[in-house]
Amino acid sequence: MDVENLSGLQVDRAEPSDWPALAKIDSVAAAGDHARRDSIRRWCAQGVAVMARDSSGPLGYSVLEYSFFEQGLVTMLMVAPGARRRGVGAQLLTAVETICTTAKLFTSTNVSNHPMQQLLQHAGWHPVGLLHGLDEGDPELFYLRPSTRLRDATALGGSTTS
Repeated sequence: MDVENLSGLQVDRAEPSDWPALAKIDSVAAAGDHARRDSIRRWCAQGVAVMARDSSGPLGYSVLEYSFFEQGLVTMLMVAPGARRRGVGAQLLTAVETICTTAKLFTSTNVSNHPMQQLLQHAGWHPVGLLHGLDEGDPELFYLRPSTRLRDATALGGSTTS
């Protein structure tokens, strides 16, 4: 996958060597969170990270895993603080929708994360549930991407069980 849009934004799979650059644009990792840095390194090594970049370098990344009841799950979507509100997040969501091999694709965000909720709603995702207890006082809101935008999982040999 290598997608470039008219604004010069390119989206493709992150390589294992990309993790230091992604850690620099990740606000949590850049603030010194070693666990996040380790996660970014692991995601890049496993080939589950998708990176958006332009001529200036990485602008954001997303992680697509299949650990949520064997369905696609966007476990991370991070856009560099200086690149937010420029369509990077939307491009990353489109990329993971394109490569997802299951009939369902989920993600979640904290109730306090209004920009992510807006992004998901504008991209056509639907809220499907609320989970208390992950972050004290800030429940996790789960979203589902309607399957009309996802690939036909059966044609790709993916799972279509509910």
